[in-house]
Amino acid sequence: MSSVTEPQTTPTTPQLDTMRVVSIIGPTASGKTGLAIALAKALADQGQRAEIVNADAYQMYRGMDIGTAKATAEERAAVPHHLVDIIDPSETMTVARFQDLARECIHDLLSRGIRPILVGGSGLYARAAIDDISFPGTDPDVRAKLERRAETEGPGLLFEELTAKDPEAASRMDAHNVRRTIRALEVIEITGRPFSASLPKYRYVIPTVQIGLDLPRKELDRRIAERTIAMRDQGFLAEAERLRDHLGPTAARALGYQQMIDVLDGILDEDEAFADIAQKTRRLARKQMGWFGRDPRIHWLQALNPALLNNTLAIVRHADAGDYDAIDAQADDYVPHHLGDID
Repeated sequence: MSSVTEPQTTPTTPQLDTMRVVSIIGPTASGKTGLAIALAKALADQGQRAEIVNADAYQMYRGMDIGTAKATAEERAAVPHHLVDIIDPSETMTVARFQDLARECIHDLLSRGIRPILVGGSGLYARAAIDDISFPGTDPDVRAKLERRAETEGPGLLFEELTAKDPEAASRMDAHNVRRTIRALEVIEITGRPFSASLPKYRYVIPTVQIGLDLPRKELDRRIAERTIAMRDQGFLAEAERLRDHLGPTAARALGYQQMIDVLDGILDEDEAFADIAQKTRRLARKQMGWFGRDPRIHWLQALNPALLNNTLAIVRHADAGDYDAIDAQADDYVPHHLGDID
């Protein structure tokens, strides 16, 4: 949904029961942090406190600063940031764990009259904080039993069982995807509910307005190239060298760190490594836009528009007034879901 600049008026501070969380999403290098900080400052000028809640999966790890394009010390001093540098790289952050942390943080801020501004390019993490999404646990014994059955009975029989127990899930899944079939049957056995009940809903559990940043592909690619050069100049290789013995399996998946380790091990030279990082970052940005593009509740704004901040403020005012509620409530009726998105 697009927006145009409105005439400036003197806003009133929203009541706690109408103040929306603002979620700023978009591909990497689109300017989310910059907009969030500008928005927080603009709201402060209007007498309303706002603070930033990180929704990037890897910025929660201490020491992973350059490789994750973490907000600078100056930026964090300008506006308080939450859920940054909260665990060591050797630990594991899951989306379910993040959901608990984020919701606790958001509710704490709201209870103190502070508007949370959720910022991140990790689409599932951003949605987990605000949407009707559940993450069923796992049971190693149940999964091991199902894996043994897949080997002895064959995946076809397991899929037939899934079709009988949860035809909706089976109709949206690939019968040849054994891992997914096993996961679905595991969830059914653990929860006693259909796997399709875990399907994410485009339905806010915390009143929210989402603002997406869009920009031309050439400009996005230019920014990614610029960021990659900056990472090299800032000492990404040295950062990876300090962290390499402390990266757990989850943190190690952050884009760029494996390339730096390959340089340290003599597998790649630096030019090759940073070229690969730039290429994979461009690919990631395309995937991010595909993910975000499914959500009809997002208000897309052009990142290069000089009126970006004013348009953002206008959207926030409309959201606080409830102007989007009726449309947002219907989002789940016409958006297709993909069971493969949730493990």
